[in-house]
Amino acid sequence: MNGHVKNMHFQKFMESTARLLSFLLLMTVDSTKTVAASRNQQCENALQQPWKLTRLAQKESVLLIKTYKASQGEMSELFCKVSVSNIPDPNISGLEPSERIASIYTHIQAFSPHFKRVYEQQTDLQPPKSALLTELKRVSDRRRDLASLINNMYHKLFPNLPLPEPADGPTTLPPPQNVFQQKVYGCVVLKTYKELLSNIAKDLRTLKSKICRKRRQMNTVSF
Repeated sequence: MNGHVKNMHFQKFMESTARLLSFLLLMTVDSTKTVAASRNQQCENALQQPWKLTRLAQKESVLLIKTYKASQGEMSELFCKVSVSNIPDPNISGLEPSERIASIYTHIQAFSPHFKRVYEQQTDLQPPKSALLTELKRVSDRRRDLASLINNMYHKLFPNLPLPEPADGPTTLPPPQNVFQQKVYGCVVLKTYKELLSNIAKDLRTLKSKICRKRRQMNTVSF
């Protein structure tokens, strides 16, 4: 009888232990899934914010080009169609997501001296309270904010990969220009920058799907 009672107590003990282990295992899995879901959300947020700012900058660049053409006088529709050398390439390069984001950052930074030059030239050509100067400054400031956001995004997504800085060396700017050349140069800079923003917006949507989906798959496998 005593042996039978001991066996019953032992069986109940084992059943309780099994239930406890099952409960702890479920809690562990749920906790892991919660952490994974949080990381996925962080991944999507990291890419969503730069995409939204890019879309805003893109809309502002469209308005800026309209204002620019309206302020340049006759033949303004032809200015953006003239070929100008030494303007940054609007096309994103790289195979891996980290390379493409680094390329986005480098391309945005490459436009900084060109925006500065265009602003200086138009300051000489426009009245002090010109709407064009106000919009030029707004778009230039937005470019700086976008570069900063892309920089932060890169380090969040790839904390172990340093962000390659643009190659050292002077930026190639045009030599002294006459008024016609200045108007053409400014229009081409703004048009090419708008193309870059369009490419960035497309790339960020693709990268969001690619990077975050890959991380979800990795988390699923780890379960």
